[in-house]
Amino acid sequence: MCLAAPGKIVSIDTSNPDLRMAKVDFGGIIKDICIEWLPEAEIGSYILAHVGTALSVVDETDALESIRTINEIGDLLEKEDDTNKITD
Repeated sequence: MCLAAPGKIVSIDTSNPDLRMAKVDFGGIIKDICIEWLPEAEIGSYILAHVGTALSVVDETDALESIRTINEIGDLLEKEDDTNKITD
């Protein structure tokens, strides 16, 4: 099973005509992601990325909902860890 993470394209590098790359913001963490196979991707687009490669352009509303859900899961896991520290 693989997991693709949603992120927002903040810049695009076209200096290498054979490999279009983008800086993508994943909740404050900026990563270089290959967008070569997504010609429709542009600055401001949300993409799903896995292992440094953009798999698809996604709707902003869907991407933001996924990001919100991922953050909620992280918050719940953090609370669980805090609870376990108290009872250990």
